[in-house]
Amino acid sequence: MQKTVPVGFEDIKRILDEDMYYVDKSLMIRNLIDHKGSVNLYTRPRRFGKTLNLSMIRRFFEEELDTEGEKIDNGYLFHKLNIAKCGGEYMAHQGKYPVISLSLKSAKQPTYEMAVASMVDEIAKEFKRHVYVLLNSCLTEHEKERFAAIMNRKAEEIEYKKALEFLSACLAQYHGKRTIILLDEYDVPLEHAHFTGFYHEMTGFIRSLFESALKTNPHLEFAVITGCLRISRESIFTGLNNLEIYSITNSWYADSFGFTEGEIKAMLSFFHLADKFEEVKNWYDGYRFGEWDIYNPWSIINYVKTALADREAYPQTYWSNTSSNSIIRELVEHADSGVRQEIEVLIAGEKIRKPVREDITYDLIFESQDNLWNFLFFTGYLKAEKKSFEDDIQYMELMIPNREVRMIYKRTILAWFDKKIKGLERTNLLRALEDGDCETFERFVSEQLLDTISFFDYAENYYHGFLAGLLKGAGNYLVVSNRESGTGRPDLILKSPSVRGCAVILELKVSNTFQGMEQECRRALEQIEEADYEAQLRAEGYRNIRKFGVCFYRKECMAVTISEEEEKVAAR
Repeated sequence: MQKTVPVGFEDIKRILDEDMYYVDKSLMIRNLIDHKGSVNLYTRPRRFGKTLNLSMIRRFFEEELDTEGEKIDNGYLFHKLNIAKCGGEYMAHQGKYPVISLSLKSAKQPTYEMAVASMVDEIAKEFKRHVYVLLNSCLTEHEKERFAAIMNRKAEEIEYKKALEFLSACLAQYHGKRTIILLDEYDVPLEHAHFTGFYHEMTGFIRSLFESALKTNPHLEFAVITGCLRISRESIFTGLNNLEIYSITNSWYADSFGFTEGEIKAMLSFFHLADKFEEVKNWYDGYRFGEWDIYNPWSIINYVKTALADREAYPQTYWSNTSSNSIIRELVEHADSGVRQEIEVLIAGEKIRKPVREDITYDLIFESQDNLWNFLFFTGYLKAEKKSFEDDIQYMELMIPNREVRMIYKRTILAWFDKKIKGLERTNLLRALEDGDCETFERFVSEQLLDTISFFDYAENYYHGFLAGLLKGAGNYLVVSNRESGTGRPDLILKSPSVRGCAVILELKVSNTFQGMEQECRRALEQIEEADYEAQLRAEGYRNIRKFGVCFYRKECMAVTISEEEEKVAAR
């Protein structure tokens, strides 16, 4: 029976029990044991395997019990994984510790109260998972009452801020071992709170939750925390001197999240898709964690699942359907001319050089442009190439990692442009076309080009789409693009609803030099006349027909029209 691809499955036990395809990351367990870090923070972009790895860590270390206190054996899960080959000194840790596992990824509510309620619900569920401690005499009656109140969501907010510390103490008393604490996507509540307006309140709740559990907690064996962004010690991890941070710039654990090239080739080969490797590399490779080249795992497993159903299916931007793209939208919407130029450089596949700062907070993202570029880097929308130091400041050359992410930028830019155009007053543009006012038309279009973000390397298709977007929805005119007329295809035609009104023909050209723009405009007008583009318009009954030769060079637009005298000469 063919193995299935585990799209959306985040529990290693279910993946292995149901014989789904699993990329073995169990050597991360060996590194955890060897490093003996007290509190370990791993920052990676969303959907890079953080939740699945935490489930692996929990299933390995936890002395898991059911609600009646009966042991649940998870040892068999690891018999065929790489950690089992590391020797008995590592396997001796399997199933030996109490574990608290808490995910904060669901705290995305629109208010502080609702977000806290969501986290309270998750905390209560974790208490209920360990309800067996109430069956033992290790707890006092007061502790049992406190435990039950938290589990039943009847405790005060302060009790939930200290809940992890309390639960670790209860578990340590019951099991006779210090507790391992796993916290998944710790910064999701902070990110969402920032964009919805209650960041500082949420920071206070998270800080209290973490401080009580991770700082001077005698019942803590070690902790593993995952998130997207490294938050400064001052904002969340105040005084937490035992914090080890492993970001995407660190070589430790670099291959533990995401897929390496070897893992990709093995996976494609297993599913008889080895011939798809170059396509996969083009679309989903490009990340650099420490010294490792890493592929986006969410996109890979979705690609493989799609390809198994249809080998000829076109690659998709799977990651954009799960990750928050609001930060790119913020970048585009608030970009000044310099930032717009940098975005164009990135989309063209080139690099920009920026200082690197890891300890930023969400409330400082828009304090400076460099902070925003850093956020895009650490969240996976940019990758770092060459590193350098200047005046003790680390710099990196940043670029878009792959084709998938480049598509996210392009779609965001197009959506922003459409939104921008809808609110743009275009009366002067239409009047210029109706009156044959080339100077006003040129100035209006050039201003919009300067105020937007270009891609497609300034090819004619880009300008065609840009001008069509600018004209659509302007007044009552119908915009017709590349429609057959006469013996050829005019680039754009504008038609008033009534044939008594005006019709406009625009033929577009692109010049390689500023000096050559006028000549290209004249050539466009000659094409309009020679191909008799106005034939269909005359047949429909239009008599007031304007014809423009339009040329673009980078962010400049030039237009030439046929004067009334030239029209008379042409008619004779």
